[in-house]
Amino acid sequence: MKPRTRARSIALQALYEIDITGHPPELVWQERMAEEKIDPKSEEFAHQIVVGVTPLFEILDQFLAEHAPEWPMDQIATIDRNILRIALWEFAVFGKTPVKVAINEAVELAKLYGSDSSSRFVNGVLGSLALHKNEIQQSLNRYLKQSELGGDRID
Repeated sequence: MKPRTRARSIALQALYEIDITGHPPELVWQERMAEEKIDPKSEEFAHQIVVGVTPLFEILDQFLAEHAPEWPMDQIATIDRNILRIALWEFAVFGKTPVKVAINEAVELAKLYGSDSSSRFVNGVLGSLALHKNEIQQSLNRYLKQSELGGDRID
């Protein structure tokens, strides 16, 4: 597994635990790093994903729900939901991952960790989100600015 893919895999495992159990992200991260040995760059990238995605669970889920309306969020498998969150965060917030790379990596994670249909589902939802990348980025930027100012409204 490539280093960045491995980093995403570790971040996915941490996000899955956080999502399922509600454990504090930093505690989950510390435990994950005690179990996993990866190079410092990959560790930093995985940590960026975890600390970037976790506080945005709700807002990322709003965008996912908009682009997968036939799948209510409570019916999307937890692993698929977190794969989608990572990819959306990578291309709409992090901004250093090209959309195609984020989608391809998400599809690969879905093949590894999801059900038989996960990769098709993830690809479809992310394809729809990618078509609206600019408006999603603008909304997320407004949301992040408002959050810093104490607001939490999304347009």
